[in-house]
Amino acid sequence: MYRFLLTPRWIALHVVVLLVIPAFVLLGQWQFGRFEERSANSDLVTRNIESAPVPLETLVQPGRPAKESDRFKNVTVTGTYDPQQELVVRRRPQGGRPGYYVLTPLSIGGGHAVLVNRGWVKAGATADEYPAVPPPPTGEVTVTGRLRPSETEAGSGIRERSGLPPRQVLLINPASIGRSLPYPLLDGYVELTGQEPAGAAAPEPVTEPDVGAGGGLNLAYGVQWWLFIGIAIGGWVLLIRREVADRAQESVPEPEEVRAD
Repeated sequence: MYRFLLTPRWIALHVVVLLVIPAFVLLGQWQFGRFEERSANSDLVTRNIESAPVPLETLVQPGRPAKESDRFKNVTVTGTYDPQQELVVRRRPQGGRPGYYVLTPLSIGGGHAVLVNRGWVKAGATADEYPAVPPPPTGEVTVTGRLRPSETEAGSGIRERSGLPPRQVLLINPASIGRSLPYPLLDGYVELTGQEPAGAAAPEPVTEPDVGAGGGLNLAYGVQWWLFIGIAIGGWVLLIRREVADRAQESVPEPEEVRAD
């Protein structure tokens, strides 16, 4: 009865089913892996955002780069702004508006400085025009902010290029920016959330980090791929049973007509 399963048409169907099942298994496993990664990242960022501020030097020092695991941790640092070396970071929209981040070195003693993202300002009339930037406070200030690792092309998806207007950059990369400064920069930068004294005017604060959904969609997609395994097997079995039923129906002889004498 089941010899039809060895016909070319059915062998092709068996091969397709045997191929899609491991494919669905691997796709589901990949989505579950992404779920675990994103959930772990979301938990890490949430913990760091909610952490109590610690002195910057406990996390970053000369020769000790900022760690990815420390991103968004709250830090404090005291120093003096150097507005003469201030830069703006291009292509940083906020609230749907084109604009720039304002990067100002903060001299912290020992001959070193750290970059502080003081906030966001709207773009000027043209992309080459330096935007209007509120000056930083003079004298010693204590900055509170989120520690951010240095930006790279691979990590940010932004490609660095030469030929930009003066005092404009595309990436917040202290290693690159520091080449044109008269003092060395610490790795990473501080995303300002508060400072004392506050100053008369300031750029618009940078928006809060997006913690993300923790990979919930990846979990749903993983379950979906594994459900497809059941659908594939169920459909395969259903087709076999239907074929068996059809063949059984065809093998039943039709009843003879009764003739009236």
